[in-house]
Formats: sequence, structure tokens, C-alpha cells
Amino acid sequence: MMLFPGSSGGSSLIEMSPSGSDGVPGYNTEPFQREPGINKQEQSKDSIYFRDGVRRIDFVLSYTEDEKKTDKREVFQANLRKLGLELEVEDKSEAQDGLTYFVKIHAPWEVLTTYADLLKIKVPFKAIDIPTQNEWRWLVNPFRLPKHIMHPDPDFYTASFDKSKSDFYLVDDRDTFFNPSTRNRIVYYILSRCSYVMDESEKDKRGIKRLLNNGTYTGAFPLHDCRYWTKSHDPDCESQRYALYTHWAGFLCFFKEQPLNLIRKYYGEKIGIYFAWLGFYTEMLFIAAFVGTLCFLYGFSTIEKNEWRKEICNEGIGGEMVMCPLCDEKCTYWKLNVTCTSTWQAHLFDNPATVFFAIFMGIWVTLFLEFWKRRQSRLEYEWDLVDFEEAQQQQQLRPEYENHCTLRQINLITQEMEPYLPITSKLARTIVSGVTILFWLALVTGCIIGVIAYRLAVYAAFASIMKDTNVDGTIVTPQLATSVTASCINFIIIMVLNMMYEKVAVWMTDLEIPKTHMEYENKLTFKMFLFQFVNYYSSCFYVAFFKGKFVGYPGDYVYMFGQGRKLRNEECEPGGCLMELTTQLFVVMTGKQVWGNIQESLVPWLKNWWSSRRAKKHPESLYTRWEQDFDLQVFEQLGLFEEYLEMVIQFGFITLFVASFPLAPLLALLNNIIEIRVDAWKLTTQFRRPVAAKVHSIGAWDEILCGIAILSVVSNAFIMAFTSDMIPRMVFMYSYSDDMSLKGYVNHSLSVFKIANFKQQNMPDSSLNPIWFTNIDSCRYQDYRYPPGHEKEYQHTLHFWHILAAKMAFIIVMEHIVFSVKFIVAWLIPDVPADVKIRVKRERYLVQEYLHSYEVEKLRKQLGQTDNTL
Repeated sequence: MMLFPGSSGGSSLIEMSPSGSDGVPGYNTEPFQREPGINKQEQSKDSIYFRDGVRRIDFVLSYTEDEKKTDKREVFQANLRKLGLELEVEDKSEAQDGLTYFVKIHAPWEVLTTYADLLKIKVPFKAIDIPTQNEWRWLVNPFRLPKHIMHPDPDFYTASFDKSKSDFYLVDDRDTFFNPSTRNRIVYYILSRCSYVMDESEKDKRGIKRLLNNGTYTGAFPLHDCRYWTKSHDPDCESQRYALYTHWAGFLCFFKEQPLNLIRKYYGEKIGIYFAWLGFYTEMLFIAAFVGTLCFLYGFSTIEKNEWRKEICNEGIGGEMVMCPLCDEKCTYWKLNVTCTSTWQAHLFDNPATVFFAIFMGIWVTLFLEFWKRRQSRLEYEWDLVDFEEAQQQQQLRPEYENHCTLRQINLITQEMEPYLPITSKLARTIVSGVTILFWLALVTGCIIGVIAYRLAVYAAFASIMKDTNVDGTIVTPQLATSVTASCINFIIIMVLNMMYEKVAVWMTDLEIPKTHMEYENKLTFKMFLFQFVNYYSSCFYVAFFKGKFVGYPGDYVYMFGQGRKLRNEECEPGGCLMELTTQLFVVMTGKQVWGNIQESLVPWLKNWWSSRRAKKHPESLYTRWEQDFDLQVFEQLGLFEEYLEMVIQFGFITLFVASFPLAPLLALLNNIIEIRVDAWKLTTQFRRPVAAKVHSIGAWDEILCGIAILSVVSNAFIMAFTSDMIPRMVFMYSYSDDMSLKGYVNHSLSVFKIANFKQQNMPDSSLNPIWFTNIDSCRYQDYRYPPGHEKEYQHTLHFWHILAAKMAFIIVMEHIVFSVKFIVAWLIPDVPADVKIRVKRERYLVQEYLHSYEVEKLRKQLGQTDNTL
């Protein structure tokens, strides 16, 4: 009998066999039976230790019997033992389903220190000696959590672990020196690179990911430390899952701060950074939501002072203005006062305060990004992520990259041989990926064009139905009915395309074989966001910048797909297209948020409920910690990525189109308050514990947010200029009004068309004409054109060019003001707080100083021993 390195008896012992009849030449990998005398019921349901109660379970593998997969599994486990890991197998007879084997893995001290050195994991060497400032703490006491929850560990200066200097670090207890998230990250690093064939030179046959994909194993996961609703009975267990559920995942904690240090300690830095960003974003939304609500209330309070609305609703003015048909044949003439209600609604969002809010949001987004950089830099220091990219990321090549790249070359920086992908292969893969992306973007664009065609086709149908059914046109207009139904159809298309494209994006990114995990996520992020950008925002861009801009005039209408298709381009109501953009934004944004929260919370709960119905069928089952976790949902590779994407898309809605909907930040705020607790709840209760991962920032999302911030300034400037009617009203008030008011604006903004000049294809069906339509020879339409009989009949007037010049001037002035303020704010606010700079410098100084002292003392001891020997 022999013992592999790192083994310590029990079920991790394997017996030499004279033959390879068991599938692994030279080894018998059958586990020994449970030691006699151990009472199964003495084990806690939350036991996270081997049967000896000493060795901690750092990872669990599960599998069911399959003769075809036995050889791979036995070789894989034998290789894990060779690498120093200790394994203990639970027989299927002990499982609650009577079918599943569980392989418990423990990483001993020697393995942990070896890989901590390899991965440059930072560990403490001295307690922090710079006091923290607690100014204004009394203001936030109601939102604070208990200190042991907010700061589960004391603060230390840290340095990258060096195995040869292990006594340099503060190693009080080897069992707790590396926290569980660090331990499971190290074990997963080993699992992802361990071969499952005897010939380890076959690099494409290694890694737990491949074994999961081909069904050799049914699960691979680290353990939660207890049940979420109660503390562990084991006094040595910290019950961090219970603490997170109690102080973080409960909805009644919505006004409390998040225990970010505990989240980081339990789930790792990657998940911790996400919740830190989401919490900071939500805090900043309070300011935007407050100002947006004030702007909305201003619009509500000034409705009665709105002169142009009064003229539209006035029977003697708006009631006497006969408007030209809004579609061919099926639409008839109508009076302007039927838009009284929609004009009232439009004023809530299209008023002078909206201009201020658009400028304010341009500044707000800069403050958000700059303050987040400061917050992120503080987390980088506190969570030992400074220089992480350079020191650690290069050590963590993706196993898939190592397996696919058989060629090697010298890294000019490290002067070591490393795998590389030839430029020809990389170029070919990039081209295939790019063509696929273009195809999908074309597909999305085609769907959007289809929705636009739907709008054009059904508008006439809605107008005819409402006339036949005597629907009150002052409440529900054909425009509103078309807009709402088109928005709903567009939302359904968005959801369907999302599900399809997600798999395509992963396939494309895998095809490109990125080198590191960071590079993989960045490539996937840009692909997904580019698609989502077109998918979610294209319909809003259409309403904002295209609808009503290219309609022609009654004598010469513009048609989509040409004159023969009879799909006449849509017009805006006299109140402008801003209200329709608001409707589109509200439907898509609210629908996405509601659907997302239902999907995120209800689906995992239903799956786990169904699994629990089938659980505990084995009468003697203990339903152990690993079995409880096995029945939970898997936190997928894209789980966190999808959360980021959801929030960044929301960020785009509240910045790119906020000029049309000042209440968008308020809706986003309410959603995010729920989102944080829903994400915390599902992560704590419905999913297996994810493998811990280190990242030093939110990655490519930083660049995407900055891009959205810049685009939002341009977008809102154009919305205010071309979608809103604010500029035409301002020009009229200051240039054409006699008393600096909007009296007469409605008549001024509508041109006259002679009905006799209608083309036959544009003429409405005479049977549809209203009763009051008698002895009327002209109709009105929204534009600035000369009247019939003028020498420049139906050409644009000087007023049109005056307004166009004012719009362009407004865009230039607004962009320059906002961009100037953004630049000044970004310059005034340093990315790294002063106290963090001091701490980083202090830590680097101490590392050098203490290491120097350590080496000197070590040399002195060696010289002393030499002298004694002599």
C-alpha cells in the first residue's frame, strides 16, 4: 500500500494493484469503507469537514455511475492526489437519491502555499498603523450594520505570498490563514488544469470543465458553510451565509448599507465588486431621481399656465382648425382639439425644466463615473487588488487557451516559454466572429424595420376601428394605440432575440480563444453590449430622430419602401413626438425590469422547489451539506455578466433618453433597490456557492459606461432640439410674439394646404368624412411652408430656417457647456483618494523595509550557525 503526496489516510488512501483491470494501470482507486464506530447521525447537516472532523472540504465533485466515464474519472482523481489534494468519496448508498457519488476535496497546507506563491496571492504581514477617519458617522448610523458584519476581519498590510518566506507572514492558524473563498479558488485552479488521461502531454484532455460538459461529473462546486436560515451547529463554522441572509438578502434591509467586506470574503472579489458598483450606482440615482421628480412636478404645476395647450383645447381655436388626414384613404379630417389630452400629457415631460434636467444629467453622469473611480480605487487597496492585473492575471491563462495553443514562444517580458495562437489563425477566427456579429445586427435592424412597417400599416386600421366603434378619440388616439402596441411587440422581439444571441455570443467568444479570463470577459462584454445596444435602443432612436422628420407635406408625401408600397411615413402629433418617445421608453424600460426581476427570482425558486419535492426519498439520508448544495441551481458562467448587462442597459435608458422622461431615474432607483435584494437573495438561497474569482475592476463595463456618458450628451441635445417642440416655442416667443408669450403659437406652427391639391391616392374615403366637414376647402398640417397661391407655394418659409438655425445653435451650446463642465469636474476630482495613495505608498514602503529586515535577520542567523559550527 502507498500514500500519495498530501494524503492522510481514510478514504484518500489508494491501493496498488498488480494489474490495470480496474481501468487505471497500476492503481486501485476504489475508496476504503467508512471507518467502523463512526455514528452517521453525529455528523451535522452543516458539516463542512471530512469524516475525521479536521480536514475542511474545499470543493465537491459529484457523479453517477457510468461505465463509459469510469476510466476518465479514476485517472482524474488519481492525478488530483498526485498534485497533493486529499479526496474522500461518499458512496451512493449514503446519498439522498441513492444514485449520486460525492467526492470531497481538501487542499492541505503544502498545496495552498505552493499555489498561493504561484498565483501571487496577497496575505497579511503587519497590522494597519494608520487610523481611519470616522467623521460624520453619526449621520449614517441608522444605515449601518453591526461592525462584525461590516468588517469581519481586521485590517492588515499585505504582500504577495512567498513560500520560501512563510514565517515572514502573520500565520497564526494554518487552518484559517487562507479564507474559504481563497481555498476554493486555488482548488478550482488545480481542477481546471488537471489531466484526465494517463498521457499528460495530451493538453486538450484536461480540466474539470470538459469533464462536466461530457457528463463524467454532474457537478463541481465549493460548499456553503451552513443553511441560510439558521446558524451552523458547528462552533468552528463562522456561518457567514446565515449572516449574509440576515443582514443583506432580506428586503427589510433595503435602507441598510451592504456588507461588502463579508460579501467579498464569502463570494470573492468579483462578486463583491459587482455589488459595490450596483450599490454606488443606486446611491447616485437618489440625486438624479430627486431632480427628475422636481422637473416633473414643475411640469404638472404649470399646466394651467400653458398658453399653447389652452389654444389647442379651446373650441374657438383648436376646435376650428381642421387638420389634414394622417394616413391615406382610411384616415379622414380631424379637429386639432382632439389632441387636448395628449398635449396635456406632453407638457408634463416637455417643458423648460426638461432642458435644465438634460444638462444636469450630463453633469450627473460625469460625477457618477468620477466618484466611482475613487470608490473603486479604495476597494482595490482594501481588497488587495492593487497591481493585480500585472502580478496575477498573466499567471492565470485560460485552460482552453493552453489546450488549443500547441505552439510556444518566448514572452519578452517574463523571458519564459508560453503558448501562443498564430496570427493567421487569430485573424481567421476574428473574421468569422465579425461576420456573425454583422449578420445578427442586420437581423435586429430588420426586425426594427418590421416594427416600423407595422406601425405604418396598422395606424389606418386603428383610426378606422376607433371611428366605427365610437371610441373617445380625446383619450385613446390612433397614435397612442399604435405606439403602445408597437412598443409591446418590440419588447417581445427584444426578449426573443436576447435568448438566441446570448448563446451565439458565447460561441463566437470561445471561437476566438482569448488568452486570459479578463480578455475573455472583455470580448464577450463588447459583443453582447453591441447587440443589446442595437436591440434595445434602436426603436427609441427611431422615434427620437426619424419619426415625423421625413414625411413631406400633403401634396408630396414620403413613403417607406417607395410610392408603390403605400406605407406613408408617420407624422408627429402637434405636441411633437416626445410623448411617444416617453411611452416607448416607459414600456421597454419597465417591461424589461419587471420581467428581469421575475425571471431572476421566480425561475430559480421554482426549479429548487421542484428539486426539493424529489429530495429526501432515501429513508436513512442525512441530507448532508454537499447534497443540499447539489440540489441548488448552478451559478452559470454568464450569471454575473448578465447582471452587469441589465444594469448598463438601464443606465443607457436613463442617460441617452432622459430628456424625454425625467421620471426614468426614479423608476431605475425603485428597481435597483429591489434588484440588490433580489440578487442577494437568489445568490444566498437559490444558487450553489460560486467559485471565488479575483478582478480589480468592473472591466470593460468602465469603458462602455464612459462611451454611453459621452453619447448621452449628444443624444439629449438632439432630442431637445429635434424631438421636443421647446426650441420652436422659444423662437416664437422671443422673435415673433408681440407680448413675449405663446399666444398664437399654434396657428403660427401650422401650415395651410388646399384640399383640391390632394393627389387621388392621398384623398380620404368620402364616406369617412365627419358630419361637420362641409364647405371646407383647406386643412392644416404641422410644418413651416408657404400657403397655396404664394409664389413659393408649399416651400419652406424663413421661419423654418430660423428655427433650424436655433436648433443647431442649441445643440452646439449645450454640448460645449456640458462637455466643458464634464472636463473641469473630471480634472478637479482625482481618481484615487489622497488617503488611499498614502496607504498604498506606506504598504509598499513597509514591504521593502520588513523584507529587508527579514533577510538581514535570516542572514545573521545563518552566519551565527556557521560560526558555532566552526
